[in-house]
Amino acid sequence: MFRWLDERLGLAGWARTGLRKVFPDHWSFLFGEVTLFCLVVLVLTGVFLTLFYVPDSTPVVYDGVYLPLHGQTVSAAYASTLDISFEVRAGLVMRQVHHWAALVFVAAIVVHQLRVFFTGAYRRPREINWLVGIGLLVFALAMGITGYSLPDDLLSGTGLRIIHSVIISIPFLGPWIGSLLFGGEFPGHAIISRLFVFHIMLLPALLIGLVGVHLAILWRQKHTQWRGARETESNVVGKAFWPTQVFKSTGLMMLTAAVLALMGGLIQINPVWIYGPFDPTRVSAPAQPDWYVGWLDGALRLFPPIEFTLFGITIPSPFIPGVLLPGLAFGIMTLWPFIESRVTGDNREHHLLDRPRDAPLRTAIGVAALSVFVILTLSAGNDVAAVILNVPLEATTNLLRLAVLVVPIAVGVLTYRVCVELTRREAAAPGGTRPVAVRLRRTADGGFEEVD
Repeated sequence: MFRWLDERLGLAGWARTGLRKVFPDHWSFLFGEVTLFCLVVLVLTGVFLTLFYVPDSTPVVYDGVYLPLHGQTVSAAYASTLDISFEVRAGLVMRQVHHWAALVFVAAIVVHQLRVFFTGAYRRPREINWLVGIGLLVFALAMGITGYSLPDDLLSGTGLRIIHSVIISIPFLGPWIGSLLFGGEFPGHAIISRLFVFHIMLLPALLIGLVGVHLAILWRQKHTQWRGARETESNVVGKAFWPTQVFKSTGLMMLTAAVLALMGGLIQINPVWIYGPFDPTRVSAPAQPDWYVGWLDGALRLFPPIEFTLFGITIPSPFIPGVLLPGLAFGIMTLWPFIESRVTGDNREHHLLDRPRDAPLRTAIGVAALSVFVILTLSAGNDVAAVILNVPLEATTNLLRLAVLVVPIAVGVLTYRVCVELTRREAAAPGGTRPVAVRLRRTADGGFEEVD
């Protein structure tokens, strides 16, 4: 069979080259693989759930086995979610594995992007893959939001209410976009079926396509690697794809799937039967979204109720924290390789990674931005914190407003000073400077000389 294929497609030479490709052997490069394996688990569990889920907001009378809701009017989507949880064999564990895999999937993308940022792995010639990574993050967030809303329970419905409010706050076009997406005024009659199409067809196709592009570019370009005794800008030191990397990746895939299955089986998540069906006249409290959009919810809670009038149209207060802030954040992230290249004047190709301390300004900016994200995420639970700490909600909100302005500056300055001090102490240590990889060759008289 292989000979028949090779005679027609000429795969043998390509396969030999691919199997010999070298992968750097360092744990920090595994976050990207964890992301890929979470996507595999998401696809497999998603296919299972699709067989039983009904993407329809039509009211039905629930007559399933969950007695507290027996006889109540719910949507067909919510009823099918309850049936998956209580009546489909292995349905609940599949739901929970799917949800946990989604959370870990986005987390792995974020950690991978942070590794790329703090080590400078986005520099020339890898700007395109940085852009692809940003696209993967955006589509992963969209996948999470659309999937989170499909059960049509009170918690996800509250999230949709917030999303609708943010959309219609967009000047001029907002109300039209909201009406088109929701099929009329909130809550609309078509939003569940449209989210379902986005969640299982359009977004997965875009996501898997970008993953393919990302891997193709990664395969075409040689890997970045940490500096060392043998590593240079013109080589890659590590393990061959076959058999070492293949077996390592296979083991990591099985371990990732096992951990997700363990979490799905033992740690409850999204118990929609407790929240109840969505009712536009009610709002669940406390209501916090999944962690990856918590920072947007926190921004909405912290931003003061300020409105502007532009060309006779009032711009509601959710526009700035809900649309302008994330747009600005993702815009800066997308353009960062080009901004840094323009500011530093560095247009060289880089195949060796920086340590965070080697680029103190970049590291300080990254840590400051990360602190903003953390504070905004914590702000999504300001009401819960107020209850637990027994302090007024206004005091908690004002404290977080102050923190989001002061803490990033403080941690940015502190990070910069720490990086500079580490570099200074390293230069002052015996040996004078940080060890640099030097290539040597033996001369005819038995000595050694450096090779440029």
